[in-house]
Amino acid sequence: MAEAESVVVIGLGRFGSSLALELMKSGTEVLGIDGDEEIVQAHNRLLTHVVRADSTKEATLRELSVPDFSSVVVAIGGDIQANILTASLLLKLGIPNIWAKAVSDPHGEILTQLGVNHVIYPEKDMGQRVAHLVRGAMQDYIEIGENFALVKTAPPRALIGVPLGQAKVRARYGITVTAFHRPGAGWSYTSLDTVIEDGDIILIAGESARVEEYSLMR
Repeated sequence: MAEAESVVVIGLGRFGSSLALELMKSGTEVLGIDGDEEIVQAHNRLLTHVVRADSTKEATLRELSVPDFSSVVVAIGGDIQANILTASLLLKLGIPNIWAKAVSDPHGEILTQLGVNHVIYPEKDMGQRVAHLVRGAMQDYIEIGENFALVKTAPPRALIGVPLGQAKVRARYGITVTAFHRPGAGWSYTSLDTVIEDGDIILIAGESARVEEYSLMR
């Protein structure tokens, strides 16, 4: 395994497993580590390498050559103590890029104080995303940072049949129509001359409140 182009995923529960399999699909080699033999066996042949091991022991991490990897994900969710101790050991070993799952805000604060590069809140982030989808007319919602989002939605009537340059969406609503999808034609970038048609789907970007408000327009 070429460590520089590979990722270690520690904890192969629902989140860790999903992440590891997606990385494999993208062509990234994955070393999976979990303390449960049944889980390890279930991932055998699905990941590049998968081993049963205790990630809270420094000697074990060294034996598995974890210090040679540049990216490690701590996906342990059921045992906060093991999660924090594992993250602490990875920092001690000098891993450049560490992603660690947090199950609560206080847990995340501890990881941040330790010096973890990236703290992930899978359940919280997914809950917020689904809440936006349920509340509005959005087909998809991705928040980027604290107050900026990308939204896939149907265009309001006022936008249909008008070149984007004339619609002045950014000036009027504070959002940008970045791309559109036409049935049978796929996704395309927009320009000032783009004319949105009935049946198109648009991708808009802007402040979270503004894109949500715009997606509700009909």
